[in-house]
Parts: sequence; C-alpha cells; structure tokens
Amino acid sequence: MSKLTKNQKLVAEKIEAGKSYSLKEAAALVKEITTTKFDASVDIDVRLGVDPRKANQMVRGVVSLPNGTGKDVRVLVLCTSELEAEAKAAGADYVGLDEYIDKIKGGWTDVDVIITMPSIMGKIGALGRVLGPRGLMPNPKSGTVTNEIGKAVKEVKQGKIDFKVDKFGIVHTSIGKVSFTPDQIYGNAKEFVNTLIKLKPSSSKGVYVKSIYLSSTMSKGIKIDPKSVDEI
Repeated sequence: MSKLTKNQKLVAEKIEAGKSYSLKEAAALVKEITTTKFDASVDIDVRLGVDPRKANQMVRGVVSLPNGTGKDVRVLVLCTSELEAEAKAAGADYVGLDEYIDKIKGGWTDVDVIITMPSIMGKIGALGRVLGPRGLMPNPKSGTVTNEIGKAVKEVKQGKIDFKVDKFGIVHTSIGKVSFTPDQIYGNAKEFVNTLIKLKPSSSKGVYVKSIYLSSTMSKGIKIDPKSVDEI
C-alpha cells in the first residue's frame, strides 16, 4: 500500500470520511484542502433527477454569478459595422464579421464566448462543425444571440455563464477561484444552485437534486448534503 503524501494527509485530516457538508461549510473547506501553487478554479457538480434524453427534461440556462468567475473571459463579437463601436466600448476583445468567420473556418477558436446578432446567424450557422464541439456556438437561450450587443458583452465580462446538463444528468461548471473568500464562493454556489432549482422541469418526478460536490482543480471533491439546499 502506497504512503500518503504530506498534502494527501492534510486533505484526509480536513475531510471526514462519509460526511456530507453544508454548502457554506464546503465553501470554506475547499480553500483549506487546495494545495496547488496556482489560483485553482472552484468547480461544482450537481447530479439531477432528470432524463436528458427527453426534450422536456433538458436543463439548460444562464446565471450571473454575483462575485464573477475570476477569469479573464475572451469575447468575440460578430456583428455589422454599426455595432462595432458599441461592442468595443463594452469590453469585447475581438470585433468584426467576415474576417473572423474566415479565421474560424480555418480552425481559429482562441476565445471563450462568441456573441452575435440574429440577422447574421445565417452566416454563422456554417461554423457549427467548428464551434459546436467546443461549446462556442452562439445561442439565443444563453443570451449570446441578441441585438443588445453592449449589454451582452458586459454581462459575460462580469460573470454571466451558461450551463447544460450532460447525458448523465450532471451539470458541471466553474463558479470562481480559490483566491475568493469563503463568502464569495458560497454566494456564487448559492446563486447557481438556486438557478438550477428554478429550472426544474415539470416532468421531472422524485428527487430533483440528487447530489452536489464542490472541488477545486486537482482537489478531492467535498460532498454536500442536498438537504442543505433547503437552507438557501
């Protein structure tokens, strides 16, 4: 049997085997068990009581994290010339249309979010093979297809994220950084879980929130008592 490293022993001492923690406890604990030298991301995984194979049980939405994501989100705006100034003023990293469409066709995807206008989705539809697998395809449901370009850019830069349940019924996303305070991590996690609860499909029967885990990059997952969701 291999020996535990110093960091593994530290984690083992902090997390009680078989115990489920409240969301607030986990928000503080995830900082204590993170031993990476870089500013690790804080992730949340929620298993839902839904069948994603059924269209009426697909859970997808957007949430504006009150404390931001802690990431420098690179935004590309594909728009007509009259909205370029608005996009740049709002903080978009890249703004244009045909030149960026050509770059994407050539394989360029060095961005985190793409925002565009309804009137030019016809042009962008051809990019589905490149953008789809990378989760970059603009979508009206996530607020990335809109005529309010400036507003959309500001929201993304300030911490708006979109999420979707996977084929296993799990929603996974990052909600901040380990450098955040416990209250900031808790605040973001609380907002995310509340949003998930509001999106519960009417066709979903039985237990909706089956399990919740909070972790950081390369850290052990902290099991959260789903009943503690009632507290928030």
